[in-house]
Amino acid sequence: MIGYARHEVERKAIAILRILSESREPLGARVIAQQLRGYGVDLRERAVRYHLKIMDERGLTELVGRDGRLITDSGVEELKSALVGDKVGFVISKVELLAFQTTFDWEKRSGQVPANVSLFPKEQFKKARGAMGDAFKAGICVSDLVALADEGERLAGVTVPEGKTGFATVCSIIINGALLKAGIPMDSKFGGLLQIRDHKPLRFVELIEYAGSSLDPSEVFINSRMTSVGEVVGKGEGKVLANFRQIPALCWPVAEDTISGLREAGIGGLLVAGDTSQSVCEIPVELNKIGMILLGGLNPVAAAVEAGIEVENRAMSGLIDYQGLVGFWQL
Repeated sequence: MIGYARHEVERKAIAILRILSESREPLGARVIAQQLRGYGVDLRERAVRYHLKIMDERGLTELVGRDGRLITDSGVEELKSALVGDKVGFVISKVELLAFQTTFDWEKRSGQVPANVSLFPKEQFKKARGAMGDAFKAGICVSDLVALADEGERLAGVTVPEGKTGFATVCSIIINGALLKAGIPMDSKFGGLLQIRDHKPLRFVELIEYAGSSLDPSEVFINSRMTSVGEVVGKGEGKVLANFRQIPALCWPVAEDTISGLREAGIGGLLVAGDTSQSVCEIPVELNKIGMILLGGLNPVAAAVEAGIEVENRAMSGLIDYQGLVGFWQL
């Protein structure tokens, strides 16, 4: 029991450190308490202050002004190494949480949609925009609706650092969220690299299972320079970011209508939907289920990285208002 209590304290402290690590400005206990709910941690403002005091004493945070806190270098190191066991399965938990928090109504064209945030050096963004354009034009994305933010501004839960341009893309979890709102459960299996041959999806060549991972698959593949989105655009051959999902076969008519509605609102992402219980791109599908392959929202950003442009990605970073999105070609 004592061990469990200590584990819970550590878990809450790590959640607080994670929130502080994503902010360039000092945060007070009230703001931290509000943001903790997004991590499934319910702490009152007074309890947050208690944890912050302990972390101050451990050198993980530092007091700035009357109530604000910043994470220290020691805090960053602690965040990287602490609670490895808790990090396993973090990705699937994030997928499920963002799907639940999605409020987008495709009929009303309003609500919150899940987004990825990419941070580009300001001086390289013009070049990045050119590199991403072909991928958006070819439809190797979830949507060509995007958002921009300057340094110091907030974008889908991320504060854009000094010298950076924030760029938000719609995340494929929008389909999870929309289907969930329609009463359809979606089983998110893994993210991977999908081989394209002659402009058609062939098979997955790399897989990372969400339930067993502490890292987002898209970030891993982009950072490892394993994509070839540019070649897919130019030659119809290469590897793109994609995700594998399953839904009950009986739900397909409703799912098809929902996906069609999303498409009308400028949001796509569905690349392939198989037949009942039939394999999709060589991936087995469970009995009475339909397998679906969704394109990764960060594919255009991967094309920019392939062009030699530096970028820091925050996949599944948070939610953004649909009304705040603009067409990529309007940038």
